[in-house]
Amino acid sequence: MALAALPVVFLGVFFVWPVSSLLGEVITGSATARILRRGDLWSVVWFTCWQAAISTAATLVAGLGPAYLLARWRFPGHRVLSAVVTVPFLLPTVVVGAAFTTLLPDRMLGTALAVIIAHVFFNVAVVVRVVGTVWGQLPPELIDAARVLGASPWRATRMVTFPILRPAIVAAATIVFLFTFTSFGVVQILGGPRNPTMEVEIARRATQLGDIGGAAVLSVLQLVMLATAVALAGRLAPTTVRVSLVDHPHPSRRGSSPTRHSRRTRAVVRLAAACTAIAMAAPLLALAVSSLRPAGRWSMTAWRTLFDQQAIRPGVSLGIDPAAAITASLRYAVVATAISVTVGAVASLAIASARRRGRLLDVGLMLPLATSAVTIGFGMLITFDTGPVDWRDDWWIVPIGHALVAVPFVVRTTLPVLRARPVAWLDAAATLGASPTRAWWEIDVRRLRRPLVAGAGFSLAVSLGEFGATSVLSRTGDATLPLAIGQLLGRAGDIPRAQASALAVVLAVVTVSILVLVDVITEDAGS
Repeated sequence: MALAALPVVFLGVFFVWPVSSLLGEVITGSATARILRRGDLWSVVWFTCWQAAISTAATLVAGLGPAYLLARWRFPGHRVLSAVVTVPFLLPTVVVGAAFTTLLPDRMLGTALAVIIAHVFFNVAVVVRVVGTVWGQLPPELIDAARVLGASPWRATRMVTFPILRPAIVAAATIVFLFTFTSFGVVQILGGPRNPTMEVEIARRATQLGDIGGAAVLSVLQLVMLATAVALAGRLAPTTVRVSLVDHPHPSRRGSSPTRHSRRTRAVVRLAAACTAIAMAAPLLALAVSSLRPAGRWSMTAWRTLFDQQAIRPGVSLGIDPAAAITASLRYAVVATAISVTVGAVASLAIASARRRGRLLDVGLMLPLATSAVTIGFGMLITFDTGPVDWRDDWWIVPIGHALVAVPFVVRTTLPVLRARPVAWLDAAATLGASPTRAWWEIDVRRLRRPLVAGAGFSLAVSLGEFGATSVLSRTGDATLPLAIGQLLGRAGDIPRAQASALAVVLAVVTVSILVLVDVITEDAGS
């Protein structure tokens, strides 16, 4: 199919080729065996695995409560709490890392505990969304029947609720493990040099030490471990329990009367909702306060001097230009969005038009999302470093890396709209005299206007917050907002730290605004 040519070439040149180059670097590299025998490499692998496992378990423990609360109860502020729980997952990782540098005591910074706490905060939304969706559709009559038969509340939960939720819990745990295993921004900011994950070590070896062989070995090893984890999760996941949900809409839509529960129960629910909201909002509020309280005193100094570094120390430059970082971020975001929307729209049309081959293209375009951003960036770095494709120093290679991660969001936004189109519409257009090309254009292409706007919003948010691939691909003088925030956090002094908080606030506000706009557009499209 002609439509599939563009996405296939894009995926092949900028993803398959770089990943193949990584494999070739490891297979043909004479230093591979020597690197694998080094103890420091395996200590990094061990830390990556155990922190991801503990982060996943802690996220499940922390997320099941809010998932139950939002799925099974209706209370004032229900939608607000749902948004508050979801927003952290949509924020750039560097913003989350910066937020916890202001919230946690200094003695905790640079420890594994700080990393795990931030991972829990960042990924709770996964548990709430994945598990809560199933929990909210669980017919209450199942639990009532178990209680009538003499089961205690705990036994009814263990024997009835848990088996139904188990597939969703396994799915949520798999997603969280993948995110924490490949975490970069949070670990780099909060973990410190003593606690590097494989993702951080790959970037350090590639950009600071010049150890291309070691970085390649770690990248391939990480890919193998990720594939193994996904395969293992698929084997362990139980068969989904089928439950009829037709007559049991979500409690927030069926209008169940609160008089069924005692005043004390309703008070406990409201207290739990308030505690959840405070816990999720605290890091971001601390970030805003930190930008206004350098050295423990209220001041606008960080904001006033953000674009005039020498106003803090005359004659001394910190080597960071926030204005240039904002300009670079916007430039990269616009180019990445244009690329991802074009490739994603053409790919969606190709997937919807084809059947079996369309599924292959759909899966292929999702692969960059399941691969670590640092690995993608590193693969491009070592692939495009010699003629005739010596693109390593070209500025546009950075938005290409962003677009690889953003294209899946565009496809997931547009493809359901195309698949929802009844086949009879094309037959009706043909009956009315429209040519196949005109029918396709009027029925399919024109219907993508709103979903593509939503996809563009997601692409903008992804590009503005991307940190891993950018840290590998970015050249000197092309620092983006996430890189500038990370550099400011590494500077000594209260003012640079407050300026990092200020830039993080700016990035968070822009990201949330884009996502709110996407939500509005999506709701309008569905109405």
